[in-house]
Amino acid sequence: MFNINKGTRGQSAKSRMNHKKLITDILSFFLSTRFRLVFIIAVMSIISTISAVKAVKYSYTTSLVEARKAYVNNEAVLIAAEFTKYGSIDEAHNDGVYENLMNYSSLNAIRIRLVDKKYNISVDTYAVDTGKTMINSKVITVYDSPKTITDYSKKTGNIEAASPVYNSEGQLIAVLVVNLDISDISQIAGNAFDRIWVIEFVIITIILVVSIIVTYFYFKPYKKALHIVEEVDFGYIDKRMDVKGSTELRQFAKNFNSIMDKNSELDNSRSEFVSNVSHELKTPITSIKVLADSLNTQEDVPVEVYKEFMVDIVSEIDRENKIIEDLLCMVRLDRASATLNISSVNLNELLELVLKRLKPLAQKKNIELLFESFRPVVAQIDEVKITQVISNLVENAIKYNDMDGWVHVSLNADHQFFFVRVEDSGIGIPKESQSRVFERFYRVDKARSRQTGGTGLGLSIVKNIILMHHGTIKLYSEEGMGTTFTFRIPLNYVESNDEDKNEN
Repeated sequence: MFNINKGTRGQSAKSRMNHKKLITDILSFFLSTRFRLVFIIAVMSIISTISAVKAVKYSYTTSLVEARKAYVNNEAVLIAAEFTKYGSIDEAHNDGVYENLMNYSSLNAIRIRLVDKKYNISVDTYAVDTGKTMINSKVITVYDSPKTITDYSKKTGNIEAASPVYNSEGQLIAVLVVNLDISDISQIAGNAFDRIWVIEFVIITIILVVSIIVTYFYFKPYKKALHIVEEVDFGYIDKRMDVKGSTELRQFAKNFNSIMDKNSELDNSRSEFVSNVSHELKTPITSIKVLADSLNTQEDVPVEVYKEFMVDIVSEIDRENKIIEDLLCMVRLDRASATLNISSVNLNELLELVLKRLKPLAQKKNIELLFESFRPVVAQIDEVKITQVISNLVENAIKYNDMDGWVHVSLNADHQFFFVRVEDSGIGIPKESQSRVFERFYRVDKARSRQTGGTGLGLSIVKNIILMHHGTIKLYSEEGMGTTFTFRIPLNYVESNDEDKNEN
């Protein structure tokens, strides 16, 4: 009994999951761009069809009305012309004109009335208003300005024409009023368009079917692109888009591939960086351990040897600290909360202090260290961070320089910016690497950078600090001829808003 209930509950849960999935799939379909496009095409087709049919029907009905108006107008003129044979209305009556009008009215389903100058109806082929007075605008207008007037009343469904009647002497003796009931025109037009509605329904159906087929093939490349994105989301980061379609889709594929390539490069750089940093961190520790083990295994070691070993240990510790400091600096600069401690600083004095500190390093390679200042410069900067910028640039210029070379540092300013130029006679940077030297973790010569203690973070830190000061940095280099770094920073620091920070 327990097993049966368990199986029933399992089936019920599975049924609910299937039902939920079905609802999700249906909602997903109705929310899809493909469905929306088909729906828009369907609505536009229906609206266009209905509008077109109504427009054609209106035009057709109007043409029928105009044709009937022309007919009534012509009949009124022809009937009125019959009286020109007679001198008076009574003479025409005696000659049998009235009988002819009655017959003509009956055969053609039109109503004919004759209104004399006293506005009395002397003849009504429908025998309804004979002897009554008829005063309307058309009759009055014809008496005032003799000409045939014809109009159509949509309310009554009647076409009415009023035409002047002249006798044989050319005198206006009456007004002939002809009426034709055309209320059946709407029915005639409706019958004519019943088949058109069927044809239009078939056309709309064909349009929908074609639109479904077209949208299927149109969105096929998009489905392919979405599938690739899903695969990347699953972890297949080596996937790239090779899709053909609209200009927008090709551009999307191009941008996607570019992003994936950059991410791949970044991952490779990070992997390489981790490997390099691991090696860099491990090497000093290994050296320290070797030196310490050497001291521990020896007895009666002279003090001079102890001092020599301790100097080497301190050097390795300093090396380790440099690597850790660069890593910590990078982390601090990456934080959104990174701030600057802005103060007014004399740039001339700052540069002289930095160069004085680095002079012993330059002397080891007999490198001439020159400083040129064109004017006194005071700027609002973070002194510690700008010191780090100048130190990194000058130190790199010394490290990657030849023996007996030179490093030239210059300072200048205008009314808005100050400029620092660090130029050297060193090995230079290959053209293919110049666009990447500011990338974190990137090192031009990995072997040489390891020898000089480089981690690939220095120039990245430099650029980030300069950007934080709303400045710019440029690189000019030729392999074997030296390198020049030039950066520009505003003299007066302006606090940026969040949008500016995000852009930087």
